[in-house]
Amino acid sequence: MKSNFKNFVGGMIAGIVLCVSFGVISEAVGADLNTSLPFTPQQLAIIKQVKLALSAYHVDGDKKGKIDDNKMYHGAVKGLVSSLKDPYTRYSDPKDLKEEKVEMEGEYGGLGIYIASKEGRTTIIAPIEDTPADRAGIKPLDEIIKVDDKNVWGMESDEIVKLLRGPAGKPVTLQIRRKNVNKLIPVKIVREIIKIKTVRMEMLPDKLAYIKLNHFNMKSDAELAAAIAKAQKNNAKGIIMDLRNNPGGLLDVCVDVTSRFIPKGVVVGMRGRFEKANDTLYAKEGRANKLPLAVLVNEGSASASEIFAGAIKDYKRGKVIGMKTFGKGSVQSLFNLPDGSGIYVTIARYHTPSGFVLDHKGLTPDIKVAGEPKKNHKDDKQLQRAISVLKYEIKTKAKPKTKTTKK
Repeated sequence: MKSNFKNFVGGMIAGIVLCVSFGVISEAVGADLNTSLPFTPQQLAIIKQVKLALSAYHVDGDKKGKIDDNKMYHGAVKGLVSSLKDPYTRYSDPKDLKEEKVEMEGEYGGLGIYIASKEGRTTIIAPIEDTPADRAGIKPLDEIIKVDDKNVWGMESDEIVKLLRGPAGKPVTLQIRRKNVNKLIPVKIVREIIKIKTVRMEMLPDKLAYIKLNHFNMKSDAELAAAIAKAQKNNAKGIIMDLRNNPGGLLDVCVDVTSRFIPKGVVVGMRGRFEKANDTLYAKEGRANKLPLAVLVNEGSASASEIFAGAIKDYKRGKVIGMKTFGKGSVQSLFNLPDGSGIYVTIARYHTPSGFVLDHKGLTPDIKVAGEPKKNHKDDKQLQRAISVLKYEIKTKAKPKTKTTKK
């Protein structure tokens, strides 16, 4: 079995990726069959009896496609994985895994949201900027109760994702539960092909560069490098990095992005049960800029966003402003199975350079400011606070130092 060591630190598909080779599972399969099988002969016999009973006696068992060996097999593996009650340890069949890999490359069909199971509920981590979900008013921490007429309470996240996806142009209605709202909110959204542009940059007054980072995918570092270069060409005096509603992404990309601001040192550490799950990743030297920095975060900032903001905060490279982050701090590894399917296994939890473990806690910003992203910058309280903080820092640094002389 081939295994890719993929550290996923977002919700559904928002992941962090490193590639390492593991031989543990394949070696176990090659050992003595009787000693390597995870079940007793009696348990395996019972599984076979269950299948035979369903095939022979189920009232609809004679209908075409009802008794499907492949579906039973995938269902059995999924049940095995879900028994751990870890929402981030999950099984993906060949079709779904292929779609997920396309999504990580930056384009897929759907609504433009990332979801995760949080405290037993299907929670929206964040809508992606300028997607159908974003335009429909979906917010971080909204809970999905129904998809069309189907109640999804208690369903696994990957099953809900299948319901959310569909042909472009076809509408779907979500019943949303929102904090401090007494009744469910119906939200009708028309599906689109989602093309994720991860970085958007614009120059604000007073020569401040505003950079919105939507996701950490394969294009992000190159797009960010171009954005910073453009900002410097425009004589930017400071940078505001907006990670609000950024659900995470690829770990190697997160390290690359963080290296644009931190010249050296630890970016993130991981702690797990076995040697290769314990790792420390360092900033790549020679990439960092020295422009004053402010980072915006909120409840929709998860995983890779939390790693980035945590490193900035620990090194005092800039001020982190906004609300406490989502708190998704576990690391998933993707094990590719021979039939094209795969299992995402939680192998470790990550921590910031200071050793703070974010999982289920979230990162507390340096400056707490309530609010949410607004199309009109003047109405965006968090952004306006970041602008004022950055302007003050720039002004303070620009003041000439006065020398004192002893008399």
